[in-house]
Amino acid sequence: MSKTSRIGWIGVGKMGLPMVVLAKQAGFDVTAYDRSQDRLALASAQGLALAASANAAASGKDVVFASLPDDKALRGVMFDADGIVAAMSPDAVLVETSTVSAEISAELATAAKDKGIHYLRAPVSGNASIAHTGALTCFVSGPKPAFERVRPVLGSFTRAQTYLGEAEEARYAKLAVNLMIAVSAGMMAESLALARKGGIAWQDILNVLDDSAVASPMVKYKTAPLRSRDFESTFSCRQMAKDLDLIIGAGHSVDVPLPLAAYMREVYGSLIAQGEGEVDFIAPVRQAERLSGLGEPETGNAQ
Repeated sequence: MSKTSRIGWIGVGKMGLPMVVLAKQAGFDVTAYDRSQDRLALASAQGLALAASANAAASGKDVVFASLPDDKALRGVMFDADGIVAAMSPDAVLVETSTVSAEISAELATAAKDKGIHYLRAPVSGNASIAHTGALTCFVSGPKPAFERVRPVLGSFTRAQTYLGEAEEARYAKLAVNLMIAVSAGMMAESLALARKGGIAWQDILNVLDDSAVASPMVKYKTAPLRSRDFESTFSCRQMAKDLDLIIGAGHSVDVPLPLAAYMREVYGSLIAQGEGEVDFIAPVRQAERLSGLGEPETGNAQ
């Protein structure tokens, strides 16, 4: 894709803004829009050109990216008579980067096809703490020629782009990965509580996890903040609950039983009810500690 191609970007939230900034820094001609005036102010401070509406951001563009929080937000900007699909030109490419349901994605695919638009599902994997580094990855499905056409833009804000097929494969890939992340959080929570009950000091059990057969990138990613008991959100309990709802719904639609997903959804629901909805998704660690009668550990070598 040429650097002279015109790109519209809908949604400059915690993920969307660093992604579009990287695209701009790579030399692409980007115009952004968000419903939040605060987010638009942040985008303006980064030197981004702004549109007055989603329709204006999409009109006449060669490619339109969307980075939106959920199905409701996606529906709100895509399908109206003055929405994104209506504003886009035939032969343009629509790239949706969020975690949304396969059902609304398929609905969007039909609307795009009727308009002559090439629709790519390209959910990104990673979180807001690394989005500005270009270390995100993405899974892509849709027309392969369209993928090759926009791959240079995707490459400006992701380190890897995995093409999976023509339909909703990318949606299922993202949900499958997020299921493993949610279950890993629950697994770590119970393991750490058991170790502490067995008399192992906090830093010692984290060292064990880091140097054992279970030392996956996910485990090491979370043992680092856990050392100082840092639960500031990179991806919140509320966001994980939303994704688990999508995961369970996807399982039902294709007859896959997901008992671990259902269990973790209840764990996150409990955390939200206790006022921890905006805490980091590793908060099941504290939940397991409470259920086990454990208080806050010493962050030195003593339990």
